[in-house]
Amino acid sequence: MARLCYDTILEFGVSACRSCEAGVVTPALEHVVEANTLLSGVGFESAGLASAHSIHNGLTVLEETHGYYHGEKVAIGVLAGLFLGDRPQAVINQVYSFCESVGLPTTLAAIGLADVKPAQLNQVATAACAKGETIYNEPSTVTPERVYASIVAADAFGRARLESNARLRV
Repeated sequence: MARLCYDTILEFGVSACRSCEAGVVTPALEHVVEANTLLSGVGFESAGLASAHSIHNGLTVLEETHGYYHGEKVAIGVLAGLFLGDRPQAVINQVYSFCESVGLPTTLAAIGLADVKPAQLNQVATAACAKGETIYNEPSTVTPERVYASIVAADAFGRARLESNARLRV
C-alpha cells in the first residue's frame, strides 16, 4: 500500500500542485489527496511513522523553524531519513527531484536555518531521538549521532544540487 501511495504521489504530484496553484480540482489532485490521506491514516494508526516526523519534532526546538509549515519540516525529515536508512542513490535522487519539482525545501536554509550551528543540530537530533519518538520504528539502529549525520548529509546533498542546478541555468 505504501508503494502504491509513493508511486501515485510521484506520478501525479506536480500536476496536483499546479492544480492547487490554479485553484482547481483535477483528477491528479484527487489522486494525491487520496494517497496522502490513506498513507497518513494508515501510517499513523499502524505505527508507520518513523524518522521524518521525529526529525520534524526535533526541528521544532529551533525557533527559526517556527514560521515554516509542518510539511516543510517533514520534507527535511524525509530527506534526512534517506541518509539515515542508507537508501540507494537512485531513490535519493528521485525524492530530491520530486521535492524540487513541487517546491518543497531540500536544504536547512529553506526552513530558516541558513546559519545553523552544529550544537543546534545536535539539539534537533537529540530531540528527534527522545524516548517514545517514532524514529525507533526505523529498521536500523538510531542514535542522535546518526540522526545528526543524516541531517548534515541531507543538507549538503540539497545544497550541492541547488548549486549544480544554478550552474546549469547560466
